[in-house]
Amino acid sequence: MQLFGMEKLSLVDYDGFVAATVFTGGCNFRCGFCHNAALVLDSENLDVLPESEVFSYLQKRKGILEGVCVTGGEPTLNKDLPEFCEKLKKIGYSVKIDTNGTNPDMVKSLAENGLADCFAMDIKNDRENYAKIIGFDKYDTSKVEKTVDFFLSGGADYEFRTTLISEYHHAENMAKISEWIRGAEKYFLQRFKSG
Repeated sequence: MQLFGMEKLSLVDYDGFVAATVFTGGCNFRCGFCHNAALVLDSENLDVLPESEVFSYLQKRKGILEGVCVTGGEPTLNKDLPEFCEKLKKIGYSVKIDTNGTNPDMVKSLAENGLADCFAMDIKNDRENYAKIIGFDKYDTSKVEKTVDFFLSGGADYEFRTTLISEYHHAENMAKISEWIRGAEKYFLQRFKSG
């Protein structure tokens, strides 16, 4: 799988675990506030981090590191994500996937096959205003809704999160999101930080 970077030690990317974080490229959204815009828009011009280098590091740090967070970009766009997660599991790591929820079949497969231990899913906005925040004129949220439903039904360990941006998020939007994900185990609000 193509990787474009690794944070070798993180205490915040995988709750409860000392972890490494690896970054995939590409995304099917164009959020104007993305903190990994180069991975989304310009991954073909970035240096690829060899998988062998990542696994060499993870083997050496086994016992110190406990988990690996796979983020992006949007990791579930990579058809070889299951194979990558299987390699992580074989050497004993817990695996967390950060996702925008647009590939419910991949999420479900990873969970049901024991290839991911938990997920963090971005809830960009209420359904009616999703398109505005992800850079499109219109957007069918049905796949995102399917992923939300999978998590709410107990299909996998998960957390939802929303990055709050003043021009997009108001009391009315937040009330609609709250109603949409009613019953969620974990929902985190993150303040947008520019620069």
